[in-house]
Amino acid sequence: MRHAKAEQGGRTDFERELTDRGRADAAEAGAWLAGRGFAPQHALVSAAARTRATWEALAAGGGWELEPDYDRGLYVAEPATAVDLIGLVDDDVRTLVVIGHNPTMAYLAQLLGDGEGDPELESQLLAGFPTSATAVFEYDGAWSDLAEGSARLVGYHVGRG
Repeated sequence: MRHAKAEQGGRTDFERELTDRGRADAAEAGAWLAGRGFAPQHALVSAAARTRATWEALAAGGGWELEPDYDRGLYVAEPATAVDLIGLVDDDVRTLVVIGHNPTMAYLAQLLGDGEGDPELESQLLAGFPTSATAVFEYDGAWSDLAEGSARLVGYHVGRG
């Protein structure tokens, strides 16, 4: 997931907060995920203020009580680094949510897909990855083996509250 709509300015980019719309959009995305039966067992979230706030609103919208793993490295991660961070997740975790920043999250979503997902979803994903965009993948393997083209896109949604 890409973080929700954030303020244009802040003391630093890392400290930018969500707008009211961003909080509403993230909560709506959480409700959408929960409505599809998605309940994360682990949350890997960039440590930036806007991604932390996105997680809080997403979790509230989904009705999840889960302590996230805030990772400062995800803030500046390239797609390959994001895959490496995901690879460190315990294999007992079957459902994972990752919240980060563009362009990394858009590239990551495009790289992970095996191209065998629903063509309409694939088309929507390729058309853009705006704030609050959420791509849902199925993956059957060890997180450490996650690689390009190894997951199937089964959902795509842009939260708009």
